[in-house]
Amino acid sequence: MTPRAAESEPFNNVARYEAFLEIARNRMTNRAFAAYEVPRAHFELILEAARHAPSGANAQPWHYIVVTDPGVKQTIGQCFVDEQQHRARLHMGFPTPNYHGVKTAPGLIVIAADFRFIRAFPVLNDGSDLDRLYRQNAERILLQSVAASTMSAHLAAAALGYAVWWITAIGQEDIQRKIKPLLGVPEELAIIDVMCFGPPLKPSYKRWKKQLDQIMSWDRFDPANFMTDEQIDEWVKTQRHKVMYRDESKID
Repeated sequence: MTPRAAESEPFNNVARYEAFLEIARNRMTNRAFAAYEVPRAHFELILEAARHAPSGANAQPWHYIVVTDPGVKQTIGQCFVDEQQHRARLHMGFPTPNYHGVKTAPGLIVIAADFRFIRAFPVLNDGSDLDRLYRQNAERILLQSVAASTMSAHLAAAALGYAVWWITAIGQEDIQRKIKPLLGVPEELAIIDVMCFGPPLKPSYKRWKKQLDQIMSWDRFDPANFMTDEQIDEWVKTQRHKVMYRDESKID
């Protein structure tokens, strides 16, 4: 079979795959953006992709709030800067990024999740210990659903040529209390992510990624890819700060 004939098969569209992989490879994080006015149509294109994501029970437990007001962006960005300073005072030793870029991000979308939709998943709703376990699993289903939708939005933004920034450091109650009223988010919903995007102020760079054989096993988990607690602690101590914010070509 010739390569051209193979690519014409319905489940072997290599050219289409390569086009997608090019987008996935080039979805790179940047935390400083050049001044730019994102067209309204681009926000809609990005969230149209998010709309088509899969979700448990097809519940679609997400809502996206496009933020264009510069003053609101400043307030949201300052919430993260304050959290960054709070972490420093707690001596967490976590290499927190510079959050000031949130304040001037051309594109800023706040992602809210409705955790009440865990009722749509397998739960008993009787308050039993077994119900608690099922509810924990239901919460994982919901979070995976929202993450799938958000990832679709990120890939769409990358396809349009933008650099992106996925911010998840908003679980703290004080940030919820500050941002929810600012955006009119009902108390029943939880803000769980912020997506920033725009033309990068400086060129984006590729961060370190594991090789395919490190994340993939055939039929059974490959013991060679298992890390002990001690190995993970050592990785956090010696490697985390390198792989989080450095160009992979400059990691020693």
